Amino acid sequence: MTGAAHALAASPEVLQLRLRDVAQARSPHNIGRWIAWGVTLLLAADVAWIFATNKGFEWHVVAQWFTGAAILRGLSVTLGLTVVAMVLGTALGLLLAIGRLSDNRLPRQLAGLYIWVFRGTPLMVQLIFWYNLSTLFPTLSLALPFGPVLASWKTNDLITPLTAAIAGLALNEAAYMAEIIRAGLISVDSRQTETAQAFGMTRGRALRRIVIPQAMRAIVPPTGNQLISMIKATSLVSVIAMGDLLYSVQAVYNRTFEVIPLLMVAVLWYLLITSLLSVGQSAIERYYARSDGTRPADRADEAPL
Repeated sequence: MTGAAHALAASPEVLQLRLRDVAQARSPHNIGRWIAWGVTLLLAADVAWIFATNKGFEWHVVAQWFTGAAILRGLSVTLGLTVVAMVLGTALGLLLAIGRLSDNRLPRQLAGLYIWVFRGTPLMVQLIFWYNLSTLFPTLSLALPFGPVLASWKTNDLITPLTAAIAGLALNEAAYMAEIIRAGLISVDSRQTETAQAFGMTRGRALRRIVIPQAMRAIVPPTGNQLISMIKATSLVSVIAMGDLLYSVQAVYNRTFEVIPLLMVAVLWYLLITSLLSVGQSAIERYYARSDGTRPADRADEAPL
């Protein structure tokens, strides 16, 4: 059967769809898309050519140091700091979020003050402050208010680069996690808590058994963003001589003077880690989006170019 016969045999609805597809294919909007794609690919190819042919990047040096022992040690420190700081920051952030939502004015105001201070000052300033805490307090003591000292330690013995890094990262992260968790908690209908209390549940039990499990759908995805941000924020601990990935890279290029290739090693490792975390975050978002019948990937595909 010829093409004309197929067209005659087709229903009016099919013909209408075919005509619409042809019209869309020839529309200026689609032509503009093809032009935009062409220009983008041309620019991408040009950038790739520059990176590949510029001798200043010294890719053979990058390959040599990418899995170097010093670099991998720094990478392990970065990953360890990230995990510890996120766990401590999330736990403290949960307490702060509960305090912010408390009916009691005292914990509400104290939590608000904490969040205001730690979100309002740069992380680098906080890290340097903790590292130099001995300037203010040569000794740290455990004592009763206006009473005898129960125990005392030298500050320099307690505040090492590691403890200063953990304290700075975790306390700063807690302020941001508190707001994320608070937003998740208030996204749950308050009538569910009232119903649980009407059946004899305490406020704390209702929070653990009903509110927090439902709030996780709103808490977990932005927590993934915070985890990715934390990976990058650990690079700031190099200012207090903490041997993270960036500090290890700096230590190497201070000896070899191969600054750019060693920085590229750090860039590639950060990109690799954050890319893996982004894949995990997307999977978590898809999992929690199932409850409302939406798929984030589908929404992204439908977005116009």
